[in-house]
Amino acid sequence: MTTRTMSPVLLIGGSGHVGARAAKALRRLQPDLPIAIAGRDARKASAVAAEVGGPTTATTVDIDRDDLGLDRGASFSALVVLVKDGASNAMKRAQADGVPYVAFSDFVSEIGPVVAHYIARPTRAPILMLGHALGGTSTLAALHLAQELRSVDAIAIGCVIDADDHGGPAAQADFERNQQIAQAALLLEDGKWTWARGDASTRRIVDVEGVEVVGQALPLLDVVSLAAATDARSIRVDIGMRDATKRGAGQVTDLVIEVSGRRHDGSSARLRYDIIDADSHGRLSAYGAAIATERLLGLAGGPPVGPGLYHPESVLDPARFLARLEELGARIRRTRAEGA
Repeated sequence: MTTRTMSPVLLIGGSGHVGARAAKALRRLQPDLPIAIAGRDARKASAVAAEVGGPTTATTVDIDRDDLGLDRGASFSALVVLVKDGASNAMKRAQADGVPYVAFSDFVSEIGPVVAHYIARPTRAPILMLGHALGGTSTLAALHLAQELRSVDAIAIGCVIDADDHGGPAAQADFERNQQIAQAALLLEDGKWTWARGDASTRRIVDVEGVEVVGQALPLLDVVSLAAATDARSIRVDIGMRDATKRGAGQVTDLVIEVSGRRHDGSSARLRYDIIDADSHGRLSAYGAAIATERLLGLAGGPPVGPGLYHPESVLDPARFLARLEELGARIRRTRAEGA
């Protein structure tokens, strides 16, 4: 099946801050792929569809309705949900149709419903949990660095954004929801799982320009992904805010990935990537969603992904993912490779 004969990929929240960027990234990666921009506001969805171009349509969606408010008989090749699927209606639709589903807005404390629906219907559809920092970018970059080491001791991920980079309404809703339900962040410290609060939930992050900011730990899925994929005993993810007035015009996102451990010759090493994008943090997240979607559909990197419950590292090759990021315009800098 070619992309032109596929049913559209339904981007729920596709007219939002991340969604519009994801649609544009997916269009760059797959020029012929049909895409449906879905949101509550028909005019906004139509405007984004026009910007994306190619075989792109717009539709209204109500994620709180069992039928999502979609036309009867509408079919889609995948459902990419860039807002919180609070009632799991979009997931149920994907399982009923047997098409890939991407869960983008679940914190580590919220994955119960996704896991339960998968367990109830494990052979129906591929379910990708993508509630990772910046659409899985951080986890895949960390694993790419970890491949250079015989053993990994610690992984520290820091996302440095401008203080005025608030994302869109969906991102704001995510952070407000987290404050209400789970103010602690899940960390792995010396081999033990810890819900960190207070001083334990902060650390200093040095960005690509050498500026130090205070980071706040987040309860994201990177920690459990990386713990399962490596032998690291300490893992954390933090977000830090820089003073944009000291840097100049325009927003910049700097994703800092630091991996420490032992090289194959037994020497100690501390490796670092900076992944930099000249936009709000939403665009790197959008890139991750777009790259994951084309992979699930079998349009790049291998055949279509079969039914199962996945994290990004289960279906995406780290080296290929980073190459795709650079194609989309992100800059990847190896800023340090030294003994610890």
